[in-house]
Amino acid sequence: MSDPQAEDSLYDSAAMRDLVGNDLRNEAAPDETTICKFRHLIEAKGLSTMMLTAVNDHLKSKGIKIGTGTIMDTTLISVPS
Repeated sequence: MSDPQAEDSLYDSAAMRDLVGNDLRNEAAPDETTICKFRHLIEAKGLSTMMLTAVNDHLKSKGIKIGTGTIMDTTLISVPS
């Protein structure tokens, strides 16, 4: 998901807030700029491959297999007929 979508999902989804440890009663969700800067820091430090490996290893230990697939955008938009 994009950085703006990540920000929106933190306000819309309790599961996402739990994932990142954010409690809206005590603090605002990080905005898209903060999320973008954090993503760039992860990339600059070369941590993305290590993180993906750790997530995949965890899923594998739980018997979950992730394969390749296609991402499809199902956004509905209004258009003139």
